[in-house]
Amino acid sequence: MAKSFIVFGIGRLGSTVAKELYAMHNDVLAVDVNVEKVKSISEDVTTAIQADIMDSDVLEDLGLGNFDCAVIAIGSSLESAIMATIACVEAGVPTIIAKAPTKRYGSILKRLGAHKIIYPEVDMGVRLAKSLSDNGISDYFEISKNYGIIEYEVAEDWEGKTVRLLDFREHFHVNVIAIRRNENLIVHNIADEVLRTGDAIIFFGSDEDLREIQKEHRIEKN
Repeated sequence: MAKSFIVFGIGRLGSTVAKELYAMHNDVLAVDVNVEKVKSISEDVTTAIQADIMDSDVLEDLGLGNFDCAVIAIGSSLESAIMATIACVEAGVPTIIAKAPTKRYGSILKRLGAHKIIYPEVDMGVRLAKSLSDNGISDYFEISKNYGIIEYEVAEDWEGKTVRLLDFREHFHVNVIAIRRNENLIVHNIADEVLRTGDAIIFFGSDEDLREIQKEHRIEKN
């Protein structure tokens, strides 16, 4: 079922989130003080408006209580992010997600009532470091402080075997949630899927257990 989102700030993060949410058939209102940014995204969201959220009357006119989720992607102005967060909290928006460039910035927004803080530059740094640390890793997504999802190229000695036979859960305490084969993502009957050259397995588990797969993979490739 479609949900309604309001996105404050149409920078790199805000515009990407807004466009993707709209592409997934959600209602999206994008808000930014910069009229050029508003024009650039107007075709890719339900509604885009130019507004200065430092004006309390503007925030009241947005009807924040009607949205399922607010994304506050304002990284350049802490004051504006604070105003947007407070307004969303007071309006009772069920989910408030705020972008923060620093931990201190994020801590302030969290105390004000934001449900989740994202640190784009830090998160991208973690993903890049993990992807560079081993050639087998295609990508890494942090789910929480100690858990993540990793996409890993199939090791040579895994080829021709099924996920059930390799029993990653028993050996590494991780779950296989999908197999990427060319442009296709296999998510059903994974246990009996025979792995092929060029496949990538998508694992979910703790960072510690995911590192164990890295270690074994690295040793076998050398």
